[in-house]
Amino acid sequence: MRIAVGNDHIGLALKPAVLEELNRLGVDVINVGVDVAERVDYPDYAAKVGRLVQAGEVDRGILICGSGVGMCMAVNKLHGIRASVAHDTYSAHQGVEHDEMNVLCLGSQIVGPAVAHEL
Repeated sequence: MRIAVGNDHIGLALKPAVLEELNRLGVDVINVGVDVAERVDYPDYAAKVGRLVQAGEVDRGILICGSGVGMCMAVNKLHGIRASVAHDTYSAHQGVEHDEMNVLCLGSQIVGPAVAHEL
């Protein structure tokens, strides 16, 4: 499994927990998000992840911003992307298993590391 992870400056707070869990699971990660807290435009990072999914270079994507909503709206503008915000395990599971979600959007100001690991 190959997953692209993208984040904006607010999503930076949750990214280490997400990367840690993906590495623990043995997932091949492509990090296209920011690594410094300097303000950036979230749609740019949503597009980077979405284009990697579109091109088949990754199997899935994870986007992280403050609420998950902005990234979700931006990436869903790309053809073939089925992204959703999921802050609970039931929605995340249903999204992948029944709705063909290929990009998970998380809010760093909504969930903490423990919930992110489960998602």
